[in-house]
Amino acid sequence: MNKRLTLNHRNYIWGGLFGGLGEYFNIDASILRILFIILLFTINSFLLVIIYFICCLIVPSENE
Repeated sequence: MNKRLTLNHRNYIWGGLFGGLGEYFNIDASILRILFIILLFTINSFLLVIIYFICCLIVPSENE
């Protein structure tokens, strides 16, 4: 089976990135969201948010 990382529009809150990552790595997307929030408080949050939105622009949608 050929797996591709795509934005998941069935399990999304903002852009579908964590839903797509969760599907790709077979992890619950909620765990990824919680890790992201923890990282927001420990790392430069502005840079992390910019990286998130850049990834949402680069990763293709599952409809494409």
